[in-house]
Amino acid sequence: MDFKISRQVEEKLRDRHGVSRKEIIECFFNRSGPPFQDTRANHQTDPPTFWLVSETDVGRVLKIVYIQRSQDFIIKTAYEPKDGSDVLYQRLCARRRN
Repeated sequence: MDFKISRQVEEKLRDRHGVSRKEIIECFFNRSGPPFQDTRANHQTDPPTFWLVSETDVGRVLKIVYIQRSQDFIIKTAYEPKDGSDVLYQRLCARRRN
């Protein structure tokens, strides 16, 4: 498993969202639910875009958006979810468990 972050995305994560590569990796390993595919029409990619919400080791909640190629996770963005996606993620996880 390898995490790929372009220089441009890494700068955006650092400057705009204050998110580090370490925090992204922690979120992947700390997640308790599955990733979900972003099915919105204006977010369609090939390969598909996935997202998840998880906590870092110190409890910071982040939404991680990425595409996957083989064992590589190509990070598109990561940020603290203030758009309600953390609540949506919990709801989708609960629905999947039932």
